[in-house]
Amino acid sequence: MNRLTEHFLKHSLGVFTKAEIATAIEGTEYSRNGLIKRAIASGDIINIRRGLYCLCPELQKSPISVYSLAQRIYGPSYISMESALSYHGLIPEAVYTITCASFNNSKEFNTPLGLFSYNRIPQDIFYVGVERIKDENNNIFFMASPIKALAEYLYVHMLSWKDLVEPIESLRIDEERFNEINRKEIRVIMDNYHNGRVKRFLEAWVKEVTL
Repeated sequence: MNRLTEHFLKHSLGVFTKAEIATAIEGTEYSRNGLIKRAIASGDIINIRRGLYCLCPELQKSPISVYSLAQRIYGPSYISMESALSYHGLIPEAVYTITCASFNNSKEFNTPLGLFSYNRIPQDIFYVGVERIKDENNNIFFMASPIKALAEYLYVHMLSWKDLVEPIESLRIDEERFNEINRKEIRVIMDNYHNGRVKRFLEAWVKEVTL
């Protein structure tokens, strides 16, 4: 184990950047690049994407959260669409791609830790309807609310839902979960978008809720 791996293992930093390596490890850029290459070759660290690394699973003091990692791979971004719907327990299927909304251009990253997909979604305020979450391992990530995740799923997949029956049937959403959502929550999200398909669906949703 070289001194780069020892440093990040000692300080419990499972994910780190090349800039953080430069701050932590003395020497020239050439010598640091040598440490990085040797640590990757030995399997002690994993190259997630250019300039972003993590300790291998055997050396991680706690598992790396892919939700938290998503924001470090490409940001500003937050978890949305299928991944957020799965996180909130609205859809029964497992989601193997981490789906995110991005402030910048749409991109996709196929990494050793999974596939991360980012879609740019036009909106007035980027973090409206997004919650900052800290999990039991102190990982921090940003998660779209169920309403926002469903609206952005509709936008990205270019759907034209006219009522709640369509998403309930196509995504097998538990209909009872919609009873927990009130008109005010929906209107806050609706006012944040200008896309006609999104607004029509949310307007129809407002008419159907009882709270």
